[in-house]
Amino acid sequence: MVSKATFSNLQRSAKDLVNRSLDRHVRLAVTGLSRSGKTAFITALVDHLLQGPVHHQLPLWSVAREGRFLGAKKVPQAHFHIPSFKFEQNIKSLRADTPSWPVPTAGVSEIRLKIKYRPDSLLWRNISQTAELTLDIIDYPGEWLLDLPLLQMTYEQWSEQMAQTLTQPGRAELAKNWLNLGAQLELHGAYDELQIAQISQAYTDYLHQCKAQLGLHHIQPGRFVLPGELEGAPLLAFFPYVWGELNGQGQEDKDSAFNMLKARFEQYKEHVVKRFYQQHFVHFDRQIVLLDCLTPLNAGRQSFEDMQMAIEQIMQSFQYGQSGLLRRLFAPKIDRIVFAASKADHVTPDQHENLLALVDKIIVNGQREVAFSGIESHCIALAAVKSTQAGKVDYQGKPHAALTGRQLDTSEMISLYPGEVPADLPQAKFWQEQGFDFTNFAPPVVASNLPLPHIRMDLAIEHLLGDKLL
Repeated sequence: MVSKATFSNLQRSAKDLVNRSLDRHVRLAVTGLSRSGKTAFITALVDHLLQGPVHHQLPLWSVAREGRFLGAKKVPQAHFHIPSFKFEQNIKSLRADTPSWPVPTAGVSEIRLKIKYRPDSLLWRNISQTAELTLDIIDYPGEWLLDLPLLQMTYEQWSEQMAQTLTQPGRAELAKNWLNLGAQLELHGAYDELQIAQISQAYTDYLHQCKAQLGLHHIQPGRFVLPGELEGAPLLAFFPYVWGELNGQGQEDKDSAFNMLKARFEQYKEHVVKRFYQQHFVHFDRQIVLLDCLTPLNAGRQSFEDMQMAIEQIMQSFQYGQSGLLRRLFAPKIDRIVFAASKADHVTPDQHENLLALVDKIIVNGQREVAFSGIESHCIALAAVKSTQAGKVDYQGKPHAALTGRQLDTSEMISLYPGEVPADLPQAKFWQEQGFDFTNFAPPVVASNLPLPHIRMDLAIEHLLGDKLL
């Protein structure tokens, strides 16, 4: 006999299938590298939709501008085994008396909304005066996509590639502890679980230092720095062998350290990388990629070029293709994508055009793939939560563009001009003479009954959902 809970799940699945077939269901994926603003973006997006049509500040979203937006509500998510996006906790942080940025998510999470609106389509109006769109928003770290190339590598090839990265400036110095511990490993001797764990932890510490001290993003394996639910699992207790050539000797000994490392590498590919792709990634309909160009510009040339390489690799991971009925039901693909330069409120408005031009240069290869597939794409500069006010300050008797906001570290109100954003990929001269110094700002104080201030969030919503609410 079917239980009540099972029957309810079957009903929900059947309804989702019908909605997908009628194009009444969108799975929106939100990704970006660490600190690109994914959590703030999703929190602000949900808050704007839940605010409803009364106090909205979304004039560039046609459904709201035309008075057809009737409201939205949060409903139970489809997948109960996936962590829920912590909207209530996040919005509480942003609306506190002394607001703070939400804690970044470190794994996959999702939230589901029902959006109600008046259809503009004559066909839909003849059927019903109102319509609903089911929106699933899925948050996942961009770093996890950096692991997809591992599926095409052997352990030996990956080890060789990681050995080559040690020639990059600063890496070998940060890797000293890991390199010293690993040099003591008897590769073809019987493995010692404690020794393997110690060396793996040292390798993980090295990757964290690469991110923190060098500002690097292209980190493999990505789950080592953002483990999610796998934190502490033996599956993450491996590392590349960089202390000599791997000539295959000792492979016949199944208990050797070499075979243990190789086996865990293969298991990581099968049970982590491939499973993530199959369970989540191939089911996305729409995608927004958040790019923080400002932090790498601050950190220096190595950080910026590493970020550029990471973004290019992420772009190669997307499945593009227009979705017909059968494809939507059984093999959906991303059919629209938005590239968003985040933290647009951290530079003066006169620099937004340069910021957009810079993002265009970073994603040019991905844009070619999108254009070739005939997929609609957009590039915008936005701030999910606007934390500064643009204005003018007097300097040497002349007015200059400036930003005023609450500094993140000190909570002091400051006014400054962060500098010019390069409109092209920075060349050597920029890194030698750059005057760019972007500052992190804290969220603004917002009245509890008002929507969160933003820059072009309504344009992002229009690009991502506008065609679904006709």
